Amino acid sequence: MFTTTDRSARSIAAALARGAAALVAMAGALFVFGFVVFAFLVASTEEPADPRADAIVALTGGRDRVAEAIDLLSAGRGRRLLISGVHPQTRAIDIQKMTESDRAVFACCIDLGRMAQSTAGNAEEAAEWVKQHGFTSLIVVTSAYHMPRSLVELDRALPEVRKVPFAVSRPDLNLETWYLHPATAKLLFGEYLKYIVARFAHQAPTGAVWQTARLSGAA
Repeated sequence: MFTTTDRSARSIAAALARGAAALVAMAGALFVFGFVVFAFLVASTEEPADPRADAIVALTGGRDRVAEAIDLLSAGRGRRLLISGVHPQTRAIDIQKMTESDRAVFACCIDLGRMAQSTAGNAEEAAEWVKQHGFTSLIVVTSAYHMPRSLVELDRALPEVRKVPFAVSRPDLNLETWYLHPATAKLLFGEYLKYIVARFAHQAPTGAVWQTARLSGAA
């Protein structure tokens, strides 16, 4: 026969189990909601109307990113361009031919960063370059889905430098209707997980909460 104490203990255990299940369900719902918000924010990214800064950094990962960055440089939107994360065996002339850009622009105003092997590495490479030249503002060129994580890492490495996000979107990704395309949804979900890790993996020394990554307009 169960005593009153036994019944009380069972009731408390059952209540705790129900509470834990409710917390898990709530956390799961918030996680899914966060992903949906992330995906729609990426899909609604727009180019800034008048992007201008001291310099430009392109995070490698496709021809479109580099080509857009070179176009911005050629249009006078920045004084110098860093292409970060270039493969050690890739030559400047290879990039120049691939993007069909002016060779004189490369000789004058483009630097190749070859050390970065990750987004965090891109940020560290850009930080050294920015500090070397004394720049105070930066146009950041990368893919739309990659921009939130890139800004988190760059804000960590260069907190005092103003960033102007310039997101590049590949038409074949169908970002505006990502929920109808499993491959695009999978890409966004993977990037969402990486974004969460990048945003919360490091705690600020002051205990401050990291600012939400900006997707468009001046930083």
